[in-house]
Amino acid sequence: MGNNKSSVSVTYIIGVGIVSFVLAAIFFILSQLLAEKLNNLLISTFFLILIILTGIISDTVGTSAAASTEATFHSRAAKKVTGARQSVFLVRNADKVANIANDVVGDIAGTVSGALGIALVLQIVSYYPDINKFVLTMIITAVIAAITVSGKAIGKKTALSKGNDIIFIVGKIIAGIEKFTGYDFVPSRRK
Repeated sequence: MGNNKSSVSVTYIIGVGIVSFVLAAIFFILSQLLAEKLNNLLISTFFLILIILTGIISDTVGTSAAASTEATFHSRAAKKVTGARQSVFLVRNADKVANIANDVVGDIAGTVSGALGIALVLQIVSYYPDINKFVLTMIITAVIAAITVSGKAIGKKTALSKGNDIIFIVGKIIAGIEKFTGYDFVPSRRK
């Protein structure tokens, strides 16, 4: 079974709230600046899809961490398989991983995708001033919501059936980043 004990403290919750506020403000400002400066429907649509995919992938990783079992990775970690130690860490800290991935990144991606949707509406209206703004806003909002919700549903289904595989991929990515940067994001248990 997975980790049933939460390691989330009040300090952690306050910290996550502050970081979420700052990140949401930064991403909103960046998305607005990009939308205004680019003023290109194709590029704005690309960024919108990228933000939606970020939310879906993040939600899938968070659910995978909660659904995975630590024991799966112990033998790989003992054999020093790349990414196994990082995978153990992710599963041991599943509550924090799920909170950051699902709530912080996932919710910020949802908020930013909404803001980008509005920016996209404004760009379309600038090209086609006679278009019905209400209908256009409704359609774009509904499409963003449908893609996000459907994508997260597929992600959750995949996470529940292939959670260990997904966490192992994320562990390998973290190990690769650690190797590239020379910084260990996942603390080693041995001193």
